Amino acid sequence: MSKVERFEDLIAWQKARILTKDIYQVTQQGAFARDFGLSGQIQRAAVSIMSNIAEGFERSYLGEFHQFLSISKSSCAELRSQLYIALDVGYLDQAKFNQLLNQAEEVGKIIGGLRISVSKQKHQQNSASTTKEKC
Repeated sequence: MSKVERFEDLIAWQKARILTKDIYQVTQQGAFARDFGLSGQIQRAAVSIMSNIAEGFERSYLGEFHQFLSISKSSCAELRSQLYIALDVGYLDQAKFNQLLNQAEEVGKIIGGLRISVSKQKHQQNSASTTKEKC
């Protein structure tokens, strides 16, 4: 497996980008567009997902990347919660809600898998440095 060199190559970021685009499209239509509070908040949550993946990737330490992935996953949960609000107040029909919720759940699962991978790498790195110190 080759090393990822750019955050743009991460599937989690790519899927979060698509989700963000879809959120912007739906929040710029009809009554949703006139609810500046909810539309702005859900847009910020979507932007936070992809931005934290990118920012964490560019950090120097795996621990920092892991922390930013945790924030990103939390923003994904925030977005899902806001989708329920949009459904409940009639801004989204059931089909659009299901599509966006499924996308958000998929992004969250991918971020969760990436977090596990980063955590394993971090522990391997820590084990290697501890072994070197003992020598």
